[in-house]
Amino acid sequence: MVNDERLAFPEDFTWGTATASFQVEGAAHEDGRGDSIWDVYCRQPGRIADGSNGDVACDQYHRYPEDIALMKQMGVGAYRLSVAWPRIVPQADGAINQAGLDHYRRVLDMLLENGIKPVVTLYHWDLPQYLQEAGGWANRDTAQRYADYAAVLAKALGDRVQTWTTLNEPWCSAYLGYGNGGHAPGIRDYGQALAAVHHLNLAHGLGAQAIRAELGDRARISVTLNLQVNRADSDDPADLAAKTRADLFANEVWLGPMLAGTYDQRIHDAAEGITDWSFVRDGDLEQIHQPLDVLGINYYSTNHVRGRSGAGSERNPMPAQEMVETLPPQGPLTAMGWNQEPQGLTDLLMEVSGRFPKLDLMITENGSAWEDQVSMDPSFPGGKGVHDPQRVAYLEEHLRAVARAIHEGARVTGYFAWSLLDNFEWALGYTKRFGLIRVDYDTQERIWKDSGLRYAQIIHDRAV
Repeated sequence: MVNDERLAFPEDFTWGTATASFQVEGAAHEDGRGDSIWDVYCRQPGRIADGSNGDVACDQYHRYPEDIALMKQMGVGAYRLSVAWPRIVPQADGAINQAGLDHYRRVLDMLLENGIKPVVTLYHWDLPQYLQEAGGWANRDTAQRYADYAAVLAKALGDRVQTWTTLNEPWCSAYLGYGNGGHAPGIRDYGQALAAVHHLNLAHGLGAQAIRAELGDRARISVTLNLQVNRADSDDPADLAAKTRADLFANEVWLGPMLAGTYDQRIHDAAEGITDWSFVRDGDLEQIHQPLDVLGINYYSTNHVRGRSGAGSERNPMPAQEMVETLPPQGPLTAMGWNQEPQGLTDLLMEVSGRFPKLDLMITENGSAWEDQVSMDPSFPGGKGVHDPQRVAYLEEHLRAVARAIHEGARVTGYFAWSLLDNFEWALGYTKRFGLIRVDYDTQERIWKDSGLRYAQIIHDRAV
């Protein structure tokens, strides 16, 4: 796609890149770390596409100085990383593992020494296994245990963290974890999925309060949601109703409680027969509805939906979707089989900014997976690299989509490219690569891609 339009970004715009602990750290059995639900899930035959696990991943636990050097070379001003809960509270007795805190203190210190602001996600899916054995996110107590963990991190690391992100994509934790079993812990129970939705919301609220109780006005609180952009296939009432139903369970179950202190009554009505909502207690919504300094949005693609009668052949991760048919994606697809619709990102940012005009927004993940090949080429650092024109084009077009939203009035303050590194892609193992930097998993060598170099140029120019 040829686009000669040059769009500039504000001077104070935050440029970052992102990873998640289980996807990059490795060192799964070192320094007192306990098992997470993903360690256990990976041991179950047939769960992970290539039979792999996160035991080594990108070995960032040991190689973080090298990765921070790459970030500095790239020119990013912020790094979104997550803390592994099982490193901090590895056992059910709640005892704090000092070695885990010390590790993250060293990482944060090195980021700050290199002029890179740490944006720390407290929960990026690696729930301690002992909590799952007590019911996981379907159990209300998990939200309180999360708040206790948040307080520990705020006390130990609060002077080093620029922004705290309570949860990453609770949609995935609730619906892929408990709705269709495609992610850890691998449960297929819509009642548990909706209980998980509520307890994740509650964890967000309790966690935000715990951080603020420790840090006061120094605390900068965010949450990251993978809000869906659902497009109705036509103006037919059945198609519009399908879009509304998908929006309710994908987006409104989070936006309503977190930003307005309420669940849309249509969610309760649609879930009749699945749950009686007895897990929602008096005062919960007030606890969940906490002031947010910034809302993180993860965006990759859009969904096109139409109405249907009766359940489809595949189990939808979300409950109450019998009336919704998700159509096959169209156009050039990424290696994930996802469509590319940058306009969806502009539309989403404009819609959210219109609803919550005083709220700062950040793109906390955006990127694409492709089949990469290493080339010997002296133009790359180290004499070899990856020519990935499709990833470069995706990056450029989506950054243009962000810039257009800003120019149209959306309060977007930053962009974090997903991901710094190729990594463990959850149930797909190591079969898909999103990185701006390639990782040779046999040697752990980091290899530049054109997309990483292009991102560095865009950051330098503050324009695309």
